[in-house]
Amino acid sequence: MKLTVFGATGGIGQEIVRQALDSGHRVTAVVRDPARLTVTGAGLEVVRADLTDPRSLRPAVAGRDAVLSGLGARGRKDAGVAARLTRVVLAAMEAESVRRLLVVSAAPVGPDAEGAALVDRAMRTVISGLLKGVYADLREMEAELGRSSTDWTAVRPPRLQDKPLTGSYRTVVGGFPLGGRFVGRADVAHAMLAMTDDPGTVKQGVGVAY
Repeated sequence: MKLTVFGATGGIGQEIVRQALDSGHRVTAVVRDPARLTVTGAGLEVVRADLTDPRSLRPAVAGRDAVLSGLGARGRKDAGVAARLTRVVLAAMEAESVRRLLVVSAAPVGPDAEGAALVDRAMRTVISGLLKGVYADLREMEAELGRSSTDWTAVRPPRLQDKPLTGSYRTVVGGFPLGGRFVGRADVAHAMLAMTDDPGTVKQGVGVAY
């Protein structure tokens, strides 16, 4: 497939690029600072962009089979960036009639796991309160997806870890894996790539966790 990756210098974004190249896909990585992208490969094209003008992004998404985004806030001070930048990506995709989009959201944006323990519900409430602005941003991002014409999927991980790919994660379409508290960035990237051509995840939030 021909894929475009936004947020390609982030922890999940670089994993998406690396795993996609390893699987033989052609990848366009859209970055603000190419020096921060450490992944290389014969099928990789790096495009420098500031993500403020949809017109400048149109060549990066034109003719692609799917767009995957790791864009999002790194902390509370960046709240608002996910919805704002995703809005620009959506405009570029719609202008080029590119439909498939997968983005990274977060577990607290979606529903609790069915049958979740009280401690898990309480932990989620505390975290949501501490990062209220970040999660409000992600909810607005998902609302933007819902208003778009794209075939979107919002992937909702819990607390992220830096660990090698395991492939042992669980996914729940429209919900969240019971007891899931952590997941590695490499496994989130793997899940997103696996969902790219999965029609069952279109216009859905998907929880992913160990």
